[in-house]
Amino acid sequence: MLETPFGRRRDVGRDKTGAAPKVSNHMPGPSRILSAALALLLPTLASGATPAAPAGPRPSGPPVPHIAIPEGVQLGIDVLEAEGFAPLRGKRFGLLTHHAGVDRRGVSTVDVLRSVPGLHLVALFATENGTTGTVTSGKIFGDQKDPRTGLMVFSLYNGKTHQPTEAQLKGIDALVIDLQDIGTRSYTFTGAMKQAMEGCFLHNVEVIILDRPNPLGGLKVDGPMMDTQWLGPNLVNDFPVPYVHGLTIGELARLAKFEPGILRIPEAARAKGRLTVIAMRGWRRSMRWPETGLHWVPTSPYIPDFSAIMGYPMTGLGCFMGDYPNLGGFRSGVGTQYPFRGLSHKFATSETVEKELNALHLPGIQFRRVNVPDAKTGKPATGLFIEVTDWDAWQPTELNFYLMKLDCRLSPRNPFAAASKSIDGSFLRHMGSQALFNDLVAHGARVDIDGYIRAWRVKSEQFQQQTKRFWLYQ
Repeated sequence: MLETPFGRRRDVGRDKTGAAPKVSNHMPGPSRILSAALALLLPTLASGATPAAPAGPRPSGPPVPHIAIPEGVQLGIDVLEAEGFAPLRGKRFGLLTHHAGVDRRGVSTVDVLRSVPGLHLVALFATENGTTGTVTSGKIFGDQKDPRTGLMVFSLYNGKTHQPTEAQLKGIDALVIDLQDIGTRSYTFTGAMKQAMEGCFLHNVEVIILDRPNPLGGLKVDGPMMDTQWLGPNLVNDFPVPYVHGLTIGELARLAKFEPGILRIPEAARAKGRLTVIAMRGWRRSMRWPETGLHWVPTSPYIPDFSAIMGYPMTGLGCFMGDYPNLGGFRSGVGTQYPFRGLSHKFATSETVEKELNALHLPGIQFRRVNVPDAKTGKPATGLFIEVTDWDAWQPTELNFYLMKLDCRLSPRNPFAAASKSIDGSFLRHMGSQALFNDLVAHGARVDIDGYIRAWRVKSEQFQQQTKRFWLYQ
């Protein structure tokens, strides 16, 4: 995931309640989404709100407060509890989760499931950052015993495979998955969920998804699709979806299960695979995270709050090359504050960058200069903070691509033409569009970003219409 805004990049309609029932592995109707998505990926470009208050990064490890929420959104784990944990009765099950896997009162899903008499939670599974959020982003780790619960923690971030193996799944009837996503394709937890499904389906283990909100809501769909040649098992490039996809993790699971060709397993295993999604109650697609009434638990060190969630799809790609020495100039954050919402440039003043960005007149956002002390150096740091002034007009990914174009002019050399093949590959696994990359290499600051934005908008609208049959909420 694009998770180091201040340092080295790594590759790795409405009803009253919005309630939806559990969804099992019965999906009526023909499966045509992947073929339609592939058609969208043809090289058609050959020719051419009130924002959250800005906040600096906070540690991801403090205890989660116990919050009483008498009404409002019920998460998948809350619905499971309300139904008496019926889908788990009589089964030995594992749990793939992380630090943000909590119920609506802030109690860890691990603790909820361990506390119920008659349930048999026999193992934990972990992806990036581990089950407690204390493992450094991008750091691989092996299987280990959890000192608090005594349960075995099987690593799905071990440097070999992200799929649970036959040995790890031995004696397990079902794998429960409770992971909080942020609604952006290159964030690794949806890929972790998908590859866990692949391993389970291969070894005849049921998958039970505890659904959670898309913090950006379910109506924003934006940015490039993932070209087929860049789809892969790196967690950041698992799904053939726009960069901001507008789906919950449970809806993505349904897309993967019922659309042939998305899961990288034999079709017979996909068809036979057993999926149950425990849908939320009370969530609607129009809801952004603050409107859920839920407490945000940082999903990773530089996603401490909703402000950073909004910033991630705005600047992560545009600042990608700036994380490498002698390449791009844009950096995310100002000093060590404003993760993904701050901007600075190695080779240009904040005044210059502000003038250039204001001249673009991008809808829904404004820029203001900020000065903060840099916690690492102790010196003042200056940059721009990105305000989202109109949620409806805001296009989450648009700024990235104008930053790329501007970087070609403000940096001493075109960073895309100068990058090594390994950096190129990492960038494309995150961004997804070979056509835009080739254009940036060849034409730099002369690239027609407007044309790409228009074409992607059409494709995003088509994708949203084509995936509505996987929706669990209105």
